[in-house]
This record gives sequence, C-alpha cells and structure tokens, in this order.
Amino acid sequence: MRRSTYAAGREDRGREAPGRDVGLEKAYERMAAVAVAALHEREPGRLWPMLAGALAELCGGDAVIHKLDDWSEHRGSIGAAPDAAALALDRLTDADLRLLRAGFPFAGHYTARSGRSPVTARRAAGRAWPGSRTARLLGEALDVDHVLGVPLPDGTTPVITGCLVYRSGTDFTDDQLAMAERTQPLLTAVERQRRLLEEWRRTLGPDPAADQRAAQSTLTPRETTVLLLLAEALTADAVGRRLGISARTVHKHVENIYRKLGTRDRVGTVLRAQQLGLVAPPGQAGGETGGEPA
Repeated sequence: MRRSTYAAGREDRGREAPGRDVGLEKAYERMAAVAVAALHEREPGRLWPMLAGALAELCGGDAVIHKLDDWSEHRGSIGAAPDAAALALDRLTDADLRLLRAGFPFAGHYTARSGRSPVTARRAAGRAWPGSRTARLLGEALDVDHVLGVPLPDGTTPVITGCLVYRSGTDFTDDQLAMAERTQPLLTAVERQRRLLEEWRRTLGPDPAADQRAAQSTLTPRETTVLLLLAEALTADAVGRRLGISARTVHKHVENIYRKLGTRDRVGTVLRAQQLGLVAPPGQAGGETGGEPA
C-alpha cells in the first residue's frame, strides 16, 4: 500500500504524544472540557475543529471527518482533523469526495433503523467492507483500515449527520464504542450551538452592537457547570457541595443564568438550555446495510 504524507505525519505524532495510552475516563473528561469550551466559542466555524482532536483521542482514532449535512453523494460539507488529514482530503478528486460524502456503509445502516448508536464499518457492512471502494480509497488517502461512525442523535431532523473516526491496525473496541456513545450528547449540544451561532449571524448581520449583546448572553464556564448540575435536579446545597462553593454563591450563579437565558424558574431554564443545545435532552443518547454508490 502506498504510504501517504498523512501517514508519515501520523507516525511522527505517535512518537511525540505519549498520552495515547491514557485511560478512557480521563480522555472523556478532556472531551467534556473541550465541549464546554466550544459552547463558549463565538465563531461557529471553530467548534468542530476544537472537538475533533479530543474525539479522536477518546475513540483511539488517528483522524476525524465531521459531516454537518446529511450523508449523501451530492451533499454534505466535510471537515477533517488533524491538518494533515485535511490536506490529504484536499488532494482527492471530485469523484473521490463524492464517494466519501456517500458515507458507505453508515448512510444505509442508519437509514434502515431508528437507532443512532455508534458502529464500526466492519460491523455495519460485514465482509463487504474490506474490499469496498471506500475502504480502498481510505487506505490510499489516509492509510487507515477501520472507521467508526458516530452520528448525532438529533431527533429534530431526519437527515444523518455526525463524525467518522479513522484508525489503522486493529478495529475499534467495545469500550471505545461505548465511550463514543457516551459522548454523543456532547456532540449534539455543540452542533446545536453551532447552528444557533450561524442563525444569530444571519439574523444580526455585521452589526457590532448586536454581536456584543449576543456575546453578553453567553454563560461563563462556572455558570455552565451550575446549569448542567441543575439539569440533574440537584439542589443548591448539593450543587454547592459538588463545586466546593456556598449555596448563596450557587443562587447568585442561578440568578445570572436566569437573566442570560431569559427564564424565571428551574424547569423553564433547563428547557431553554435544551433548546439552545447547552444541555442534552434526557434519553437522547442512545437492518439492512446500504451499498456504495456506483
């Protein structure tokens, strides 16, 4: 198999990054921290690049492609991380990009069922995967053998969006699939935030004063943490014990959250936060296999 420039860069990163063997829990903690930071990012185009590296580490992958539109041959903006993988994709022909956009075998897999749990390409396509055109293309372009599909479990839209995590060597483990499923609500929240920011930009336009007002409505990291604990139905005393602060300080944070979200009580605040993608709706995380395009 031809060794790509991306593959060489990946090997260099492997020698420089001894943290690849960190525990899954620590990787998830970093993923959650990155997701919280992304929720405070004001530039919508930066959100997914922020998440991609943490998601690859969490799932034991070498690269991530994120597709923000439905997985189809003719539609779907594609972003990739790290930069070496993005450069490798830039060198692909239009026909190759159409093949990637088609999302084999995941588009067919998820279209045939209502569930959105992560699945590997080998499990979704079976013996058809290793000899498929998509597998050969990925081997030549990125020098990877295995793909993990991590769709966004967003019930508000019928289209399939999400991430594809790539790796060489052995396939993804059951533990890594479980971690990918655990992180789906985080990914969904960030994607909703991205859509909200883009909608704000379309609505507000280039008005600096309007952008400033929107920025002022952003929760601080501490307020975001308090909001997440409120969504778990914790009392102010319990939140204070969890964070090592007084109940009075918690109430002050709650007042700020109410003001910024335009709400008056806890239930309304949690519902509003879910609408904005700051809190994942409860119970959100979670056939036939489609063929490749001709």
